[in-house]
Amino acid sequence: MRASLRHPWEIPLLIACGLVTVLAVVGAVSRAYAGDPNEPLLLLSVPALVYFVRGQLFARQRVNGVRITEEQFPEAYRMVAEAAAAFHMRRPPEAYIVLGNGVINAFASGHGLRRYVAINSDLFEVGGRLADPDALRFVIGHEVGHIAAGHTSFWRQFSVSVAQVIPGVGATLGRAQEYTADNHAYKFCPEGMHGLRVLAAGKYLYQAVDFDDIAARAATDTGFFVLLVNLLSSHPVNTFRFAALADRSRPGRVF
Repeated sequence: MRASLRHPWEIPLLIACGLVTVLAVVGAVSRAYAGDPNEPLLLLSVPALVYFVRGQLFARQRVNGVRITEEQFPEAYRMVAEAAAAFHMRRPPEAYIVLGNGVINAFASGHGLRRYVAINSDLFEVGGRLADPDALRFVIGHEVGHIAAGHTSFWRQFSVSVAQVIPGVGATLGRAQEYTADNHAYKFCPEGMHGLRVLAAGKYLYQAVDFDDIAARAATDTGFFVLLVNLLSSHPVNTFRFAALADRSRPGRVF
């Protein structure tokens, strides 16, 4: 099932980003042997830096966030467990609610063998106080989908680390991965896809937004600068992303 949910551009882009990192490392080793110790040593320290950043990020969620458990937010806990089971994962990831301060966001990551999802409180409220559990279910399916697809592994994040700093290169892989995660979310809870309107209008206005209107604009709101904005973004622009969910006959536009 995971292969069928993966965006067709993801693996080719992952290989390309990995090659960028390999070439950079080979170049760094060559310069080190040639007697230039400064820049090569900085580049060769990237694995340690990735490990440190992942560990620090995970610690921040653990000490500042609210952990979702069977006793605390049990409905959300069940959603996480059900998503993990639907994607044939051996165990569900940990899940946290973190203070959003008005920011609508969620992400998935990991450290060591542990994987987790973190949902900003403003986005989590969509499934609670705003009574749209399907929207929250879609969000959770998306984030757990990132983990199921291998997007949160240390080796993947290290292998693309150099490409991430090149404008448009790492971001293009990111967009393909977002489509893959959306495919997982759609498989898990297709009726929740309309909850993505919260990304366009916020948690109070999104239910009044016409999802299909945004999706249809993918064919009309075009041009060089639209493509440039999409190229430099780690996530597909909303019009492309909504169109991919509205029309399941073809993969979402990466470029």
